[in-house]
Order: sequence, then C-alpha cells, then structure tokens
Amino acid sequence: MIRYIHIRPHERGLLWRDGDLIEVLRPGRYVRWNWLFKLRLDRISTRNVWLAHNDVDVIVRSGLLEDDAIVLDLLDHERALVWIDGRFDRIARPGRYVLWRVDHEVRVEIVDTHDVRLAHRELPAILHSLQPALQPVVVEPGHTAVVFHDGALHGVIAQGTYAFWREAGQLRVVDVDLKEQVLDISGQEIMTADKVTLRMNAIVSYRVSDPLLSVTVVDDASQALYRAAQLALREIVGARDLDALLTSRDAVARELEEQTRARATVLGITVVSAGIRDVILPGDMKELMNRVTEAKKAAEASLITRREETAAMRMQANTAKILESSPTLMKLRELEVLEKVAGTAHLTLVVGDGGNLSDRVVKLLQ
Repeated sequence: MIRYIHIRPHERGLLWRDGDLIEVLRPGRYVRWNWLFKLRLDRISTRNVWLAHNDVDVIVRSGLLEDDAIVLDLLDHERALVWIDGRFDRIARPGRYVLWRVDHEVRVEIVDTHDVRLAHRELPAILHSLQPALQPVVVEPGHTAVVFHDGALHGVIAQGTYAFWREAGQLRVVDVDLKEQVLDISGQEIMTADKVTLRMNAIVSYRVSDPLLSVTVVDDASQALYRAAQLALREIVGARDLDALLTSRDAVARELEEQTRARATVLGITVVSAGIRDVILPGDMKELMNRVTEAKKAAEASLITRREETAAMRMQANTAKILESSPTLMKLRELEVLEKVAGTAHLTLVVGDGGNLSDRVVKLLQ
C-alpha cells in the first residue's frame, strides 16, 4: 500500500518501521510503500527547540538528524548551558537531548562540574533564570567567604556574586564579616587580691584579618576571643587590690588589650582596642566607700577652712602693725570707718570739744 506524506517547512517527519527509525523526512512531499502497514510517522514541530519524544535515545543513535539538530549526550560530571535566540534558556542535566536549530539560533556550552564553581561572563543572566542546578552565593561589601567542597578547602572569595553546582558534591560556604566589631564582656564576677568580689563590664573592639584562619582554627572565632578576654580579665583583676584597681583602670585596659591581642593573632583576628566600661561594687562595699569618701572630703574641707582662717588672721596682724607705725594711715582708716557708720546712723558732731575725733564718735553712739 502506498502512503503519501506531506512535511511542512516547520516540521520534520520521523519514519519508523518495526520500532526502528529508518528516515528523517524534511519539508516536502513523499511517497512511501507501506507494506503491511508497518510504517509509523511522527510529525515533529521544529518550532519547539527541545525534542520531546519517548524514543530520544533511538533517534540519537540513528545519526539521521544531520545538521538539523544539536545532539547532547551529557555525562554525570557535565552540564549544558543553552541559549535560544540570544537568550539564556536552561541548564541541561546529564542525559541525551535533541535541540532543533532550523527555526531558532541555538548555542550550547558544555561545562565540567569537577570545578564546583561556575565562572561565566553571563552569570547574572544565568542566575536570573533561577536554575535549580546552581546555588547562588552573594558576598556583601565588607565581607568575604570561605568555600569548602567535600570537606576540603576550595578557596576564599571576595565581595561579589558567585554560583556553585548543587549536585557536584557537598558544598559549605562560611561568610566572614571583615568590618570592625565590638565584643561586650558583661557581668563578670571577679575577686580582687584583697578578697573583694565585684562585677566588671569590659569591651573589646576587633576585626578579622585572616578569614581562612578564623574559620579553620575554631568553630566560632568571636566566642573564642570572648573566652580569652574573660580569662585575661580575671587574671588581671585577681592580681590587684581594690584601691589599685579603681585608681588604675587605664592600666587594666592596656593589659587586657595586650593579653587578648596575643590570643587573637592565633585566631586570625586583630584586636583594635580594649577598655573597662563599668566596675560594680557590692552594696555594703559601696556604702563603706561612700563613708570613706565623705570623711575624706570633710577632712579636706576642714583643712581648707583652717588654712583660710590662718591666712586672714595673718593679714589682720600685718595691717595692725602698719597702722601702728603710720598715724596718717590710722587717720585715713578712721575716716573710712566714719564714712561707713554715717551711711547707716544719724550723727551729731560737736566741734571744739577737744579730744580724739573717733573717741567722740564712739561716745555719741553709746
């Protein structure tokens, strides 16, 4: 029996006999002898780039597609990046694929996933398509990241956007903040050398100088620095009496900075500064110190008062000696006194009564 076949320009005809692909028909008219109705024709639209067919493996092995299609046979460690008409379309996983390129411009790049990181000049477009095969990693400004692949160090990456293959092994990305940070060491109960228990709050400013060291030496570098600062603070305070501690807080801060800096270097951290924020004494000790301070201030006030009285009496004695040796100054002094008295009282002066003027004024006032 004769079968007439018409293949349109946007089609390809897959002609099968007994389950085998015997011919790929391109646009045109064909006449084929269909003996015992064993011929089967599949019309495939080439407008859809990706060939969807149950027998893709047979089609690929036949080798009949020639230049009409791109055939992909991806191994386990391979991925294919596919662009259609200049736009990124998808990432093909391991397997066999047929992509028609007669009606579209198709570009394919084969990538080896042995390199777990995908470095591509068109990475933003690839990530924008939300491909599940990729794990995007964004490193913010002022940060860096340490990448481990299958438990081994892969590298340290700076700020930027990166993509890693999800199915190429176990991936771990550790973000590291490079900006200066402040560690608050609060509520430390410490005993001084003279057995006084107090609470002390300190601060340590630091920044990460070696990201790789900070994530490989300890699980949490900031917590390790916190513990080191705690121990250093206890050691420093325990070697001082309370009075020495309260009067030398700057020295305590400098010693704390030196000790924590030595430990921080091993952790890949640089200590910028350290300081004592608060020293909190027990209630009874606070009251006792307040009384001591009050007694000191009262003694200082009394001493100052006595010094002032002594100075005033010394000045009065000097003035008396000067007046005694100079009658003229004595008269001037009397006139000043009379002037002050006249401003506050009524006086009657009797001229010619004889005697000293000041004596007569005193008699009138009596």
